[in-house]
Amino acid sequence: MRAPTDDATAFGVFNEIAIIEHLSRTAAERVMPPGLSMAGFTVLNHMIRLRHERQAPAQIASAVQVTRGAMTGTLKRLEAEGWIEVSPDEADGRGKVVRVTPAGRAVREATLVALTPVFDQLLSQIEPAELVAILPTLQKMRRVLDAARDEG
Repeated sequence: MRAPTDDATAFGVFNEIAIIEHLSRTAAERVMPPGLSMAGFTVLNHMIRLRHERQAPAQIASAVQVTRGAMTGTLKRLEAEGWIEVSPDEADGRGKVVRVTPAGRAVREATLVALTPVFDQLLSQIEPAELVAILPTLQKMRRVLDAARDEG
């Protein structure tokens, strides 16, 4: 049996992560180029970070935890800005694939550069070694939650 303090600690960790997510999202949205939403940045960042040259919309929706309908809207906005291309899947005539364009790579990079002052402020208060120390635990938490999501 778990001690009640274990549950309180777990809730405290989740609560802090949720607050950090909200604050970081707000900071990112303030510096994003016109036309780029957090949802759009998330798609671009996902595909570029994981080096996905082409990916099906349903796979992207699953990876970023949104409905297919929400993903369709996000992809339409990104495509209208010229940041992605959506084309028929040559392997499956019914499906579509998404590819990030050079302009999409550039807008993602510009957003990361615009976030530099936010990162600098963080690093002025927290030692890089502290971030290095917590990263493995955060990654482990993500893997556990990701696996649970895929099971359920």
